[in-house]
This record gives sequence, C-alpha cells and structure tokens, in this order.
Amino acid sequence: MTGLIVGVESTAHTLSIGFVDEEGKLFSSESALFKPEEGGIHPREAADHHSVVAPALISSLLAREDFNQDDIVAVSFSQGPGLGPCLRIGASVARSLSSYWKSPLIGVNHCVAHIEVGRNQTGCEDPVLLYASGGNTQVIARSGDRYRVIGETLDIGIGNMLDKFARNHGIPFPGGPAVEKLSKKWIESSVNNPELLALPYGVHGTDLAFSGLLTSAILHSKKLPLEQVCYSLQEHAFSSCIEVAERAMAHTGKSELLLGGGVACNGRLREMSSIMCEERGGQSFWPEKQYCIDNGTMIAELGRREFQSGRTTELDNSAIDPTLRTDSSTIAWT
Repeated sequence: MTGLIVGVESTAHTLSIGFVDEEGKLFSSESALFKPEEGGIHPREAADHHSVVAPALISSLLAREDFNQDDIVAVSFSQGPGLGPCLRIGASVARSLSSYWKSPLIGVNHCVAHIEVGRNQTGCEDPVLLYASGGNTQVIARSGDRYRVIGETLDIGIGNMLDKFARNHGIPFPGGPAVEKLSKKWIESSVNNPELLALPYGVHGTDLAFSGLLTSAILHSKKLPLEQVCYSLQEHAFSSCIEVAERAMAHTGKSELLLGGGVACNGRLREMSSIMCEERGGQSFWPEKQYCIDNGTMIAELGRREFQSGRTTELDNSAIDPTLRTDSSTIAWT
C-alpha cells in the first residue's frame, strides 16, 4: 500500500474529508452538507455545523476498511477562497490531524483543486476549465506556472443565482437540481418544442453577469409557468457560459473543455459542452458528480500534487485566505 494524503474541505456549505494514495488513486469522501432552515447560507451557522459534525466524519473515516492511518504521509486543507468562519473550522481540523499523525500540513487553493481532481478523474491533459459553482463562475486555462482566469462573473456565481431563484419560489437549498427538474418538465410537456423566453444574456467579452438574468426570471415567473421560466433561465445562463468557454478555447488554442464545480452536475450544461466541443473538433470532460461538488478528495489530490512537488505549509503560514485567487497559486507539476 502506498502512502495516503488526506484532504479537508470546508469552504462553504460542506465539510468533507477524503483521501488519495501517492499514485493518484481517488477514494470517496466522508461529507456532511449544511442546509439552512430558511434563507441562504449564514457563514457562522455553517461553521457551527462543521464543528459539530467533524468528529463523526473523522470516526467514519477511521472505520473504513480502505483507510489505514499508519499510511498517512500528509494532510491538506482548503486554505481559500471561501467563507472565513467555515475555512477556519477546516483548517483547525487539518492542523489537529496533521499534529496527531505527525504528518506535514499542506494548505491548497480550492479552485485549483477542482481542476486537478477533474484532470485526474477524466484523463484530460491541458483543458480550459469552466468552473461553475455556487460562489464561483470562472473560465480558466493554464499558462506557464499559473492557472490564468480568462473570464469570470462580474456579480454572482451561477450556482448562487440558481439558488436565489429557487429560494424565491420556496425551493430549499440546493436549488439548482430542482431548477433542472422543472426545466425537464417543461421540455416534456412541450413535445420537444419548448418556448424560450427573451431574458437578459450576460456575456461581456470573456466575462459574465447573472444578476440581471435572475431579476428578469423572477419577474417572468409571476405571470408564467415556473417550469417554462426554469427552462429559459437554464438555457440563457448555460449558453453564456459555453460561449465564453468556447471563446477561451479559441484564444488559447486548447482543444479540451473540463467542467468543474457543483453546477457541472447539471445534465443540460454537460450536453451543451459536448455539442460545442464536437462542433469545433474538441472534447469535453467532467468528473463523476461526487468530484464535481465540493469534496475532501479533491483537496487531497491537490495536496498530493503539492507534496510531490516538495511544497508543505508551516504552521505559522497556515492562516486561511478567504479572498485567495485561482491565479495566485504557483503550479509546479505537469
């Protein structure tokens, strides 16, 4: 058995602990999702949730037959970006485990972790990443020793937008899957000829904007069937993302598109990415759903990359950074 790298994820609504071995084999995570009783995610409430469930997740990890704590060689954690109170809980858990197991500590970039777990899981080599999640919407590509942000949202993340729309209609978090189901209902009821509403289309060069689309969709839903508005909302939001992703592929000359983040679980977004890539002679990829959503395994995979590149984090340098940028981290591996 090769050594194991443990990863602790706690950027927002999910506390998750996963691991990989030194050869890059991925193992599923032990995870707990915070679901607010009403409204959006309050950082302190989510952090309290994480602190309460952490012992049970660690116990579940230790009880697994595929996990041996004697094989631990490093412990990694999300150092940023994310919600400060939530990040602090994950960092505290990782520091404690690192000390207990007498293993090096590695603080990693959450956004980069989505890329690396996707590359590992799908086998793509040098993709453009369409990173679509609750808090982030970015189009990213590697250039030299950085993952560069080619375009990003100018206001809110696409997942946040979908959650806000769902919450406006009494649909609890997470709202994205419910919007997808309602959209499918409209397609099925329209005999493959669904009517598309005229909503704002928020493409600004290689950047995106979703707040105007959200406001317009909410207004339309007061007069029209919710299923129809969900369908139109998805079509406009995803089309804008795919357009920017294609523009990034054209600018960089790359032929692979990788989807990452929780919204990458959406079947329609995957379908659009496949159609676009096929039309331009490229390929689209996405990891299994368990590796699209926030998970400890992706943090462990990036920790493995960092560890094998010779980088660890001293305790004095392990403070969280809620505003950490994707392009702030140096990439030392191929």
